[in-house]
Amino acid sequence: MARLRLIRTPQKYVQGRDSLLSFYEEMSFLGKKWLFVCSNSGYKMCHEKIEKSFGSAEDVRHYEIFGGISSVGEIERLKKVVEDKDIEVVVGVGGGSAIDTAKAVAHYEGLPVSIIPTVVATDAPCTGLSVIYNDDGTFNTYLFYPKNPEAVIVDTDVIAKAPVKFLTAGMGDALGTYFEARACYRTDAPSLENGGVTRTAMAIAELCYNTLKECGVAAVHACENNVVTPDLEAIIEANVYLSGVGADNGGLAVAHSFYNGLTALGGHSAPHGDCVAFGTLVQLVLEGAPKAEFKEVQDFCMSVGLPVTLEEVGITTDDQIKVIAEKSCVEGESIHNMVADVSPAQLYDALIATDSLGKAAKEAK
Repeated sequence: MARLRLIRTPQKYVQGRDSLLSFYEEMSFLGKKWLFVCSNSGYKMCHEKIEKSFGSAEDVRHYEIFGGISSVGEIERLKKVVEDKDIEVVVGVGGGSAIDTAKAVAHYEGLPVSIIPTVVATDAPCTGLSVIYNDDGTFNTYLFYPKNPEAVIVDTDVIAKAPVKFLTAGMGDALGTYFEARACYRTDAPSLENGGVTRTAMAIAELCYNTLKECGVAAVHACENNVVTPDLEAIIEANVYLSGVGADNGGLAVAHSFYNGLTALGGHSAPHGDCVAFGTLVQLVLEGAPKAEFKEVQDFCMSVGLPVTLEEVGITTDDQIKVIAEKSCVEGESIHNMVADVSPAQLYDALIATDSLGKAAKEAK
């Protein structure tokens, strides 16, 4: 029987300069008693605007600074807050960890969740999953939800004031979206929602890539100067919505397996999106993609400051490369969604080749 195709998205997506001043107007359909799960910086950047949006409304608002990682213990603590305060809506305010925590708390308590990202370093705001850690910071599980967040609201003025490295990392995460979805589409592999990949998902993923190429460099300049421009708006939408919905409904392949293999080394510091960008180049080498396509992606990476060599993601020894090649190919990894299955030896060779091509490109620059 053919795999059923499906697509899932947030119920509502709102984006724009000072959009948080319209938070209550846009989100009031969700409930009247609010728990805001905030990172430290998320609270500082967003609290005043959120409060202003409520005006004279008598809704209950409770703010909690969360503990830093989306851990089992932190989720349990916030579940108790929900129950004690009779909360109706959970809101995640901050980066990926605050967002993942809010999604998990809302899921376990059977409540709607709204997301306010303060950086766009990953596509977490729109996806129907969380990465959950143990209380000591070690990985616990991927928690998949039966639905995506009810609503996402992105204040582009907040994003413009965040360090540019987060925007760039988000572009790296978004870069994998089209190429990984394309690989899954070719093999009828499952999306992250465990359905077949729709033509709509492919169109969103392709638009994501085209937006990166068209607007990426100008968006970096805008963010470096803390200003909101049409190019920055476009990249924020690509990093958050197009990448999130595209990846959720398009599926993963080599780029994310490479990241998972890299984390198995322990102690790495390269951002998730930087690793996904390099992994995308590795995937193109494995596919035997047209040289012009590989060069286009490689040139894009260099133009916005994403890595094209292993050293740029902290990999400096042959032993490290071998471990990554082994760990990226374990059973259940998304690398097996490729048309021709990939062995550790093949991945090792592709990692070396991609790195060498990157070094040559940097020398020629």
